[in-house]
Amino acid sequence: MTKFIKTKIIATIGPSSSSDEKITELIKTGAKIFRINSSHGTAELHKESIEKIRRISKELNEFIAIILDLQGPKIRIGNLSEPVELKKDQEIILKPCLESDESGVLPVDYPEIIKDVKNDDHLLLDDGKIEFIITEMFPDKIKARVVRGGLLKSRKGLNIPNSGSKSVSTVTERDIGYIKFAVTNDIDYIALSFVRDKDDIIAAKNYLKQFNGNIPIIAKIEKPQAVENLESIIHVSDGVMVARGDLGIEISPELVPIVQKTIINEANIHRKPVITATQMLESMIEQPLPTRAEASDVANAIIDGTDAVMLSGETAVGQYPTEAVEMMAKIANNVETSNLGHFNQVPKINDDVYELDSQAIASAVIKMIPEVEIAAIVALTRTGYTAKLLSKSKPTIPIISISDDERVCRRLNLFWGVYPYKMTLHPNFTEEMLKEIDSILVKETFLNSGDKVIIAGGLPYITAGKTNFLRIHQLGSIGIM
Repeated sequence: MTKFIKTKIIATIGPSSSSDEKITELIKTGAKIFRINSSHGTAELHKESIEKIRRISKELNEFIAIILDLQGPKIRIGNLSEPVELKKDQEIILKPCLESDESGVLPVDYPEIIKDVKNDDHLLLDDGKIEFIITEMFPDKIKARVVRGGLLKSRKGLNIPNSGSKSVSTVTERDIGYIKFAVTNDIDYIALSFVRDKDDIIAAKNYLKQFNGNIPIIAKIEKPQAVENLESIIHVSDGVMVARGDLGIEISPELVPIVQKTIINEANIHRKPVITATQMLESMIEQPLPTRAEASDVANAIIDGTDAVMLSGETAVGQYPTEAVEMMAKIANNVETSNLGHFNQVPKINDDVYELDSQAIASAVIKMIPEVEIAAIVALTRTGYTAKLLSKSKPTIPIISISDDERVCRRLNLFWGVYPYKMTLHPNFTEEMLKEIDSILVKETFLNSGDKVIIAGGLPYITAGKTNFLRIHQLGSIGIM
């Protein structure tokens, strides 16, 4: 078992981290989830990565989750024969095509771009590092002037700030293919890019149903429209991601910290997992240590209540992938041992999914922790409901979830403070089952004989989505304390 960090660390797979050795190192260092970015690589390459992660996690006795990040209607510069140095006030031509060898012409892989822009619109490239202003429109091309120059490489992103165009669906044909791929390869979560409203989430879930899939959908909040429709998006999604890269381009950078806190708060109120992503330890792509500002950024996201923090280029293409995960774990551990970021209360919401008796049980668990000197909460769960409910209270002690479903164990690794174990559970709680739980906790976790734990769950065990059972147990003994 790797060191218990309550905040979950997501590492993006890429050339720097796709070997057996690196995947093993990242898991041992603290990565609980791997992200596969469908914008890069091929389905065959991604399938290889999935098989490696599954095999290695099994060897390490870890339930590692995998998130497949869909590209969405991402506009990108096409293939360039070589990087292009763009100078301020230089005039360039943009053409909707995949590649171009023509001097002064930049290919754009979005056929509808001419319909979606107009004169005087600003275009931002490569996460806002390069900026154009449109000076003239033609039926088959766009003329623009460079406002802010830089070195432009193939496949860099292109943003049209304040564009609310729906000329292209959030779920593209390419994404539909990858949704099917996700179902076929038993992916744990799907991240949906450029979500604008709840209809985008519903559309993705409908495609999942067509492929007989039931994979949780994480809404990436990276457009102003998504911020405006945040509550309704959270309500229909299974989690959210603060995707600060495109969000910081689509809205003013100075607004991002406040929007981030709002998204995290709303997700916690509605008891949905929330991921904070992009440029968290960006300098570690090339340097072995982060800046002080980056360390503070990670810490503040954890204090705000994020379930997970995500590394992108740091682990995908960076020179120090293992060190980046290790640094993330150190920052998280320091925040958690300071007791910052612990809510110690169960958020109460008006939602039919969560029953009042379940809220009462969860609240009772949290109140008992300091009174009875509880070392850990043990959540017996078939669907993950009990563990998820307790996770959102951000208790000061770990939540050990026990389920007989491997998929549930993997998915629970996204939730703050939850550490999953697999064990056969019977419909009713028996002394034999208690003995087995006792043995697992003492032999395979940080707990010791004599520690007190609270065991919570739903009985009968075959009933999903109900927490109605609570018991205090001292490890190494049988009976109620």
